[in-house]
Amino acid sequence: MNKTLAWFLGIIAVLIGLVVIFSVFVYFNSQSRFTRIYDVDIQAVEVPNSPEAVERGQYLVTTIAGCVDCHGANYAGDVFIDDAMIGRFFGANLTSGNGGIGQDYTDLDWVRSIRHGIKPDGSPILVMPAMDYYNLSDADLGAIIAYIKSLPPVDNMVEPSSAGPVGRALAVTGQINMLSAEIIDHDQPHPGAPERAQTPDYGKYLASIGCVGCHGAELAGGPIAGTPPDWPPASNLTPGGDLATWDEADFMQTLRTGMTPSGKILDAEYMPWPNLILMTDEDLGALWAYLQTLPAR
Repeated sequence: MNKTLAWFLGIIAVLIGLVVIFSVFVYFNSQSRFTRIYDVDIQAVEVPNSPEAVERGQYLVTTIAGCVDCHGANYAGDVFIDDAMIGRFFGANLTSGNGGIGQDYTDLDWVRSIRHGIKPDGSPILVMPAMDYYNLSDADLGAIIAYIKSLPPVDNMVEPSSAGPVGRALAVTGQINMLSAEIIDHDQPHPGAPERAQTPDYGKYLASIGCVGCHGAELAGGPIAGTPPDWPPASNLTPGGDLATWDEADFMQTLRTGMTPSGKILDAEYMPWPNLILMTDEDLGALWAYLQTLPAR
């Protein structure tokens, strides 16, 4: 064997060794994080059973929180990412039917899962946007739980979510966030909701729950972490971005029809505007008022 070939094979062996070492590191690092047990002091919230509370909860989960996107139209569970390399992620069956977590969840369990991203056994929930739902007021969280508890039982056995090798690597290197439980400061007092009104303050509250997950903390848009490479970037919602030439009527019309003032059709797979059709004019007005206060980016 000549020296050039031996050198080449040596380089290949080193590269293979590095890949193996990195793969082992990624697996054990991610697995330790996926199976970590969180001991969090869960603060109870009042869960009313009035028709008004249930109606409020239904409004929140179908419009602002977007729960149907992962849990399905009947909340009986659905797969929302199915990729061998990234992972297979399922929204749980929230009902009390066979296979549903509603059979066993207590009110504290619902608070733990929705606000903290943690299962009743203390382990973290994979790909659960609890970091956004942490901003829910006690009253709104209680209303959501009241609505979920009112759902008719649906029998559906849902597989546990699992991360693929690329998904694990992206999580370990900080490219995507799979664990809200790692990000949330569980001891920090959660903010309350301002008075429901067509004001920037209430619009900010709504945006913190339903918009920042895709459009970013500054709502300036860009690539959405954890999505496939062919996914379009989220729109820049600041006055310096895609809405710069819009007025409030344009904003409302777009979210009511799925068509922008320029005639572009919003793809519901990426922008769930059909959920937002049910938003009240007051809430859409509050959201618009808040967007106008943002620095142009």
